Amino acid sequence: MSLFSKENGEVFKGPLNLNNPVAVQVLGICSALAVTSQLKPAIVMGLSVTVITAFANVIISLLRKTIPNRIRIIVQLVVVAALVTIVSNILKAYVYDVSVQLSVYVGLIITNCILMGRLEAFAMQNGPWESFLDGIGNGLGYAFVLVVVGLVREILGFGTVLGFQIVPDCAYMENGGLYLNNGMMTMPAMALVLVACFIWVHRALNNDEKKK
Repeated sequence: MSLFSKENGEVFKGPLNLNNPVAVQVLGICSALAVTSQLKPAIVMGLSVTVITAFANVIISLLRKTIPNRIRIIVQLVVVAALVTIVSNILKAYVYDVSVQLSVYVGLIITNCILMGRLEAFAMQNGPWESFLDGIGNGLGYAFVLVVVGLVREILGFGTVLGFQIVPDCAYMENGGLYLNNGMMTMPAMALVLVACFIWVHRALNNDEKKK
């Protein structure tokens, strides 16, 4: 099969839309609640999961024919734990402030249901290249939802994007304007509401496309 065949293209593009792991499979919701109060940690978490999923898929795909069936989950966890440790140390070295914001949630990538699901459902049955594309696609699909939710929460909750103020001071009520930051947007419960809205819009749009 060609590296860039139509089948491989579908493996990559499917999770970005029609088979999005959050919107369609409703996986990875917990981290969406925890790390999306601002855009920067949402981006870092999304990229971290993408990198770990892609390379874990490749490693498990390469080893799949040598892994005894009775210990396959243990092997998968060991591979993921090693990759998570590497990514966690890189974050601490280069983006320490974000690493502190993410706290224990980077370590909890080990138990991310998207990650473990792709290893078991795809990497154990397919070759390294297809598994790599599947990992990248699912990681980016997950990251897209986190970025959308993080962007909305940061704008409405803090009036900023990536820490830069985009709502002018003159717009705030204390300065004679009409705008007021919505403190509820900084609470985890609002992430759940926004994810639910995203799922609703995603399914409505895709249902319309299927009817055409």
